[in-house]
Amino acid sequence: MTSDSDAAVQITRPRRVHRAWIVAAVAFLALLGAAGFRAAPSVLMVPITDEFGWSRGVLSAAVGINLLLFGLTAPFAAALMDRFGIRTVTSVALTVVALGSALTVFVTAPWQILLTWGLLIGLGTGSMALVFAAMVTDRWFVRRRGLVSGILTAGSATGQLIFLPVVAALADSSGWRTASLVVAGGALAVVPFVLLFLRNSPEDVGELPYGATEPPAPVLVTGNPAMRAIRALRDASSVRTFWALMVGFAICGATTNGLVGVHFIPSAHDHGMPQTTAAGLLAVVGIFDIVGTIASGWLTDRVDPRLLLGAYYAFRGVALLFLPALLSDALHPSIVVFIVVYGLDWVATVPPTIALCREVFGTQGPLVFGWVFASHQVGAGIASVVAGVVRDATGEYTAAWFGAAGLCVVAAVLSVGIARRSAPVTG
Repeated sequence: MTSDSDAAVQITRPRRVHRAWIVAAVAFLALLGAAGFRAAPSVLMVPITDEFGWSRGVLSAAVGINLLLFGLTAPFAAALMDRFGIRTVTSVALTVVALGSALTVFVTAPWQILLTWGLLIGLGTGSMALVFAAMVTDRWFVRRRGLVSGILTAGSATGQLIFLPVVAALADSSGWRTASLVVAGGALAVVPFVLLFLRNSPEDVGELPYGATEPPAPVLVTGNPAMRAIRALRDASSVRTFWALMVGFAICGATTNGLVGVHFIPSAHDHGMPQTTAAGLLAVVGIFDIVGTIASGWLTDRVDPRLLLGAYYAFRGVALLFLPALLSDALHPSIVVFIVVYGLDWVATVPPTIALCREVFGTQGPLVFGWVFASHQVGAGIASVVAGVVRDATGEYTAAWFGAAGLCVVAAVLSVGIARRSAPVTG
């Protein structure tokens, strides 16, 4: 009789939210907070140039350093998270982002902007880049991994874009220094949530990962984190799929963060469009990016990720091919269509890329994705600098847009040609 009563109680008791979803929500917030500075360079480039007279090439170099470090730090950050914990590394990274953004207000020489925009912000954001999303997804979820990786990716990329109108409005009304301080405050505001709610793994709180029916095999992490990251690169470099993912993701970074993310607003400004209007368009990219990236995560759980990547790169290339003809001094339906297409495709590539890293490299997947993500930022950094040089040399960005469209074709072909692997490679 007692057992029946207990069973009835258990049937009617409300189901508790799995802690994995709380961790994912805090991770989303952390990625959103760190994304504030990702929005800053494109809208602060013009006012800083006006004040100091520095060329677009100089400021593009600072952004290029930032993007390179953002990527190259990622695989080592993944190893540090394995060794010292996700919560510790994330809290320190957000603090460094805030410090770099705040110190920007004191710059008076080009080398100082290279130090703040480039070194500090690059190291801080790189320490909690999309490998952070891959790490949280891999540790806390067995089911819904594609969906969760899509949501977290949207937090990083969308945060960068939705902050654009805020940063642009602050720069116009109160000056670019005020905008930099607000970004610093946004990064610091997330730190208490990370310290209170983020946990390194389900084992820390005596739970199973979401969707798991038994505890995962324990992974013993020892040794130097840098050496672990380098060993992961050595092991992965013997697999052809790794190089296909590296090249494709480098092109992904070149055509998003490096080109459109940095140079869309200055390019639109060249055509007579106000900065705030162009920033608003990129914010709309961020809104549609939420839809596109989460949908991509959902599809990744159901569709061959190779086909998804091929389709994403192909659509992106077509959009870039038409962009030079769409830019003008006013809003037209055609540029809005471009913004919607580019938003849906912005970082939709991330969930299938994470899935392929997990499929091919097993437990080494997050570390390997760190190196793949590094190539994303190498491509972004190179594109940022090259586009700035093209603009200084020709007075326009047209050659940069066309070149990026051609690169997307290469990425689409490489992605579709990736071979399936029946058993994961583990290092």
